[in-house]
Amino acid sequence: MLSPIEKSRLKWACRRGMLELDVIFMPFLEHEFDALDEEQKHTFIRLLESDDPDLFKWCMGHGVPEDPAFAAMIPLILERNQARHDQQR
Repeated sequence: MLSPIEKSRLKWACRRGMLELDVIFMPFLEHEFDALDEEQKHTFIRLLESDDPDLFKWCMGHGVPEDPAFAAMIPLILERNQARHDQQR
């Protein structure tokens, strides 16, 4: 479990230089992160250390990360965001 300070730092890490990434990572952090297991949380935190162009490419389906944990995390993020969006309709 993250301390409030660590969670705040993670929130800042989700704020990217591209709006498209902000709208992917911020909602995931706010609504899904706490339900992840510890390994998934660690992967998400590591994923945020990636460069914006790589994150954008992976999230838009224009490539797959070499790291298998990242390759599993990207679809999880996108699927959970889509499911939440569908529920809000």
